[in-house]
Amino acid sequence: MKKVLVSLLLPALVLTGCTKEEIIKDETDNGSTQDTTLEDPQISWSSSSLIILVDQEDFELPTLNNPHGFALTYASSDSAVATITADGTVTVLNKVGATSISASFAGNDTYAARTVSYSLVVTDGSDDGAVALSFDSAGSGDDDDISNTGFSRLVTVTYSSDGASVSGYSAVADVMNVSVSGARVTINYSGAENVVYKLSGSSSNGQFKLYSEKKQAIWLSGLSLTNPDGAAIDNQSGKRTFIYVDGSNTLSDGSSAAYATSGDEDMKGVLFSEGQLIFSGPANGTNKLTVTANNAKSKSGIASDDYVRMLANATVSVSAGTGAGHGIKANDYVQLSDGTLDITTKAAMKKGITSDDYVLVEGGTTTITVSGGVDYDDEDGEYTGTAGIKADNYFGMTGGTVTITNTGSGGKGLSAGSQDFYSTNGSLTDSYISGGTLTIKTSGNESNDVSAKGVKIGWSTKSGNKVTASAGNVNISGGSIVVSSSKSEAFEAKGNLNISGGSLYASSNGDDAINSGGELNITGGYVYAYSSANDAMDANHDFTLSGGYVFAVCTAGSPEVAMDANTEERYSLYINNGATVVAYGGLENGYSASQTVYSMSGTAGSWNALYNGSSFIAAFKAPSGASSFAVSAPSLSSGYKGVSVGSTTYCNDVWATSGISGGSSVSLSTYSGGQGGPGGHGGPGGGGRPW
Repeated sequence: MKKVLVSLLLPALVLTGCTKEEIIKDETDNGSTQDTTLEDPQISWSSSSLIILVDQEDFELPTLNNPHGFALTYASSDSAVATITADGTVTVLNKVGATSISASFAGNDTYAARTVSYSLVVTDGSDDGAVALSFDSAGSGDDDDISNTGFSRLVTVTYSSDGASVSGYSAVADVMNVSVSGARVTINYSGAENVVYKLSGSSSNGQFKLYSEKKQAIWLSGLSLTNPDGAAIDNQSGKRTFIYVDGSNTLSDGSSAAYATSGDEDMKGVLFSEGQLIFSGPANGTNKLTVTANNAKSKSGIASDDYVRMLANATVSVSAGTGAGHGIKANDYVQLSDGTLDITTKAAMKKGITSDDYVLVEGGTTTITVSGGVDYDDEDGEYTGTAGIKADNYFGMTGGTVTITNTGSGGKGLSAGSQDFYSTNGSLTDSYISGGTLTIKTSGNESNDVSAKGVKIGWSTKSGNKVTASAGNVNISGGSIVVSSSKSEAFEAKGNLNISGGSLYASSNGDDAINSGGELNITGGYVYAYSSANDAMDANHDFTLSGGYVFAVCTAGSPEVAMDANTEERYSLYINNGATVVAYGGLENGYSASQTVYSMSGTAGSWNALYNGSSFIAAFKAPSGASSFAVSAPSLSSGYKGVSVGSTTYCNDVWATSGISGGSSVSLSTYSGGQGGPGGHGGPGGGGRPW
């Protein structure tokens, strides 16, 4: 049968008998306040709440403990529900409702003033929160999709400036303990049902804390909740928790939040969960959650001791201040499948998103802005910088859009594959990008030997200048990647870098544009690498071009080159049949080519093209100041300069393979190496770098 929802309302706590300067206010478990500079009067009710049915005769009211026999003043907040006489006798009337029964001691020279209260709820039992709730699909179709879980109970928590009310649990009071102190609500649930906790209203001094042994949903419905002491939502349940974002919602802590915990509990963020956190929302409407971490205790905006996943129809915005922690932190993994995510972090060493395992992007729109610098990490015993995304194991991307900007000293855009994870697990999973759009810009200086790189995958150790150990492969088979770094490498893999599709645009004004600690293999896709300070593309093992379209520009001058293999260790640059290659700044000395490499004069700052005798192979857009190139392509017969291209271009408007027209033909000559032309730093017979 349907049952009427009954609100449980606790009034604001009252403290009398002392001045502000004389006291320190404490709150106790049964809703009292006390002056801690005087002795505790030790008055208390035997219970903080009681729920009974209308006309129920067999019940026992809470009893008052008053060991010193103080004269007390009694009150009922709603005398239509229950009355209380001057001697403390309570009479429950035949009316559905809620009242607060209080006892007050005025205080004296020895004992502090104190008011204690309990909540008395009278219900007719016709609606106890029993429902059959279903939610809009979150789009994943798996167990993380909230629409695949059935919920049979709705508990409603409504916050206000005076406190908080809780309803919908009267029929399960034996397995659901509800405690309300001011606007701080704690629920301990041990039942078998899947429960929805619907939170709404506003409080500047509140909290929602949950203990349970079942998966649940926390429905945020127009909630504005600030806990100046710590987590606004503290979910101590280790089970899957759906965060259903409905309308506009805000969560925040305070700048002086201590995040004090008891026992084995922890509390790592403004929105914290021991278990999984899965975000989604209604299919229609504007659904946004704004989380602000103001603390100075390195506590994150959103934190889970399991995993965090973003699904459809929710926008989550996280801002973490200069003394706070990460934007999002997960012990297991972070999976961005859909929705909109906007993260800003400002503290030194902290990350926009950090995971102790992997970060996987499948869809949605993610924007991360990081500005914190380098600091000494006492736990790791070294200096550490910030990152937009950090995954201790691997980073994967199959779709979606991710934009990362990091202006902090020593700040990375994307960092994956730590030595600690490798040491613990014995290996790193290859990072990969097969779809989506990834845009990264870093502009910070190096600090305490921590460099500001666009992408850094894996780790390495050195003895002198020689690498002694390394790990961290990257496979790019699709997607669009644009990475720029003003002070260090734009894209670096400590293991092998394999490109078979997609597009990679990398630009650096401080180091290599693309660097591989192992092999660099390109069999497909579009690549552009530009460096004004070092090699455009640098492999520390073999560098093999077997397909795709590759344009490398080095303006740093000798001894740097556009394409560099580690000839000092007897590795080589290989240009095989099927590759389309353009280089400004020379090729590594000793390269091997199975298709002819030519020199070509083009037009700087304009589109130039390669021609096979009957059609254009491809067009490339030369940067300002670059007009003489080493080129190679299948059946290449001549070049063209000053051509026009259509609307379809690749690799950040650098390559085109269709819509090419016009221009003027230029002849090709045999390439003999050199910085943008013959006589310099390059191929067979060129000066090159010494063995």
